[in-house]
Amino acid sequence: MFPDLARDDVFRLETRRLWLRWPQASDARALAALAGDWEVARLTANIPHPYTLEDAAQFIRDSRIGNGLGRHMRLAMTLKSEALAPIGMVSVHPSPEGPSLGYWLGRAYWGKGFAAEAAAALIDACFLVTQASALTAASMPENVASQAVLRSVGFKPAGEAPAPGRHAGGKALMFALDRESWARAA
Repeated sequence: MFPDLARDDVFRLETRRLWLRWPQASDARALAALAGDWEVARLTANIPHPYTLEDAAQFIRDSRIGNGLGRHMRLAMTLKSEALAPIGMVSVHPSPEGPSLGYWLGRAYWGKGFAAEAAAALIDACFLVTQASALTAASMPENVASQAVLRSVGFKPAGEAPAPGRHAGGKALMFALDRESWARAA
């Protein structure tokens, strides 16, 4: 999905307040602490709870391998003022519906616009360096903040789908952003 340009761990994106970079082995403790918070994990489909240091280390290894092969782009969000410490993750990854945007933030960073800032940067990168015609995203119905983020970066509601992971048996709200709508808004 992603070209050679993004397949090296020196690849990073810069926003007004953030660096988005490949996750590193040294991020494991911080990611485990942030994602291990039930209030963070419960709003996602795929972050296990409890989330251990080993889970974080494996996620980082899988992320680096997949990034290197161009399968997906998983980037750690870091504040420019604290560029070594991750505050969350943002990704574009394959899904049955096509490339899909995902993100999560540590609870201390909620409500500050970081998710939208990171998502917008990765959306731009995805449409600029890949041939993707559209991106999808899913949100749990109770995750109103995530739905607001998606709308703020141009996604439109696109129906419902069976919820994955721990929410199986429920429904997820689907959102979509096509290349043409993204280009018009840019």
